Amino acid sequence: MKASIKVTLKEGILDPQGKAVEHSLKSLGFDSVKGARIGRYIEVEVAGTDQEDARSSVEEMCEKLLSNPVTENFKISFDD
Repeated sequence: MKASIKVTLKEGILDPQGKAVEHSLKSLGFDSVKGARIGRYIEVEVAGTDQEDARSSVEEMCEKLLSNPVTENFKISFDD
């Protein structure tokens, strides 16, 4: 079972890389850009077929290694 994980900075956490992307897009003429945030995308293959157990396991992975719970949020989805 494949889990897709999206890790993003929490609201209120400064994102200098996102600011740089926003500035660059505006300098390229994309004036409608009002903000940019940078995150990470992670795929993890998990053994088993029980989605509840897999979700619990992936959540623990995120909390212990894949994200920083103080500054980041994560969202998990499973591909069918």
